[in-house]
Amino acid sequence: MPRYAFEDFTPGSTKILGPVTVSKDDIVTFAREYDAQPFHVDEIAAKDSFVGSLIASGWHTCSINMRILAEDVILDSTSMGSPGIEELKWLKPVRPGDSLRSRMTVADTRPSKSRPSIGFVQFKFELLNQHDETVMTQGNSIMFARRDAEPMNNQGAPAPAPSASSDDTPGTRPISNNAFLEDLLIGETEELGSYTFMADDIIQFAKRFDPQRFHVDPEAAKDSLFGSLCASGWHTASIWMKLMVAYREHSRAEALARGERPARLGSSPGFTNLKWLKPVYAGDTITYRSTITDKRVSASRPGWGLAFHHNTGVNQNGEEVFSFDGAVFWERRPEQ
Repeated sequence: MPRYAFEDFTPGSTKILGPVTVSKDDIVTFAREYDAQPFHVDEIAAKDSFVGSLIASGWHTCSINMRILAEDVILDSTSMGSPGIEELKWLKPVRPGDSLRSRMTVADTRPSKSRPSIGFVQFKFELLNQHDETVMTQGNSIMFARRDAEPMNNQGAPAPAPSASSDDTPGTRPISNNAFLEDLLIGETEELGSYTFMADDIIQFAKRFDPQRFHVDPEAAKDSLFGSLCASGWHTASIWMKLMVAYREHSRAEALARGERPARLGSSPGFTNLKWLKPVYAGDTITYRSTITDKRVSASRPGWGLAFHHNTGVNQNGEEVFSFDGAVFWERRPEQ
């Protein structure tokens, strides 16, 4: 029997998970695949960047927290996944050699009204480094079955549209893309590109960061809530970042070819309202889009501002599977 079921989580209780040490190779390997910005992949280039040194991608930090949680709690529980993240903040950079542990607090528990056999546990996570500094906070709920629940009776996964491979080609670039903060157009939507999630890719990511049975074992996944092998939510989010970086890099190259200096982008302070709305199954092709929703001048960083954006992922059936609201530091136009 699993150690943790819905009934075993008491509001107010706290548990320390981990630790795990993050190496330079860990940081660079993840970033090269999903977030190849200079301050994540190149120590020399990072010195001249917004942050000034090599640091881990925020999505890598999220995935590390997921791995710690999986090893210490989720893999020995009745967990059935999470619907999303209410709020996440990246408070301090994660650097090579940092040792991270996660302080997990049960904020609340709520039985499901529609499915009496399961309940929702609201967690607060504080990811701490070796200096007891909080590098990330996260608030979200996770679904757990009750200990006496009957096995899940699912209908299986819908058949995805056939597709052979991923397509990382960025979409059409609007006029204001790669502009300085002052030039960004509120309401403008960018299509970042599409990506097909293949079974081997889903399993590879999940084994590293989210080894729940419905992400790593096609046979075991058939008896889960999802009915078939599906991608980790953090994998879905990391692919958004991968396509975003490719889109920006293509735009940067176009600006340089025109003899223009591209605007620089900095790090992100975090995001809100991340929702995993539908499972992403092996063979699904997700198209990602980003819409500028607001912008403001930074009071703490001269020459920079914050751009706010709403992001979505839609599958080949036109169903929205993923969304979140984010922010990023964006360079202002230099004064003449």
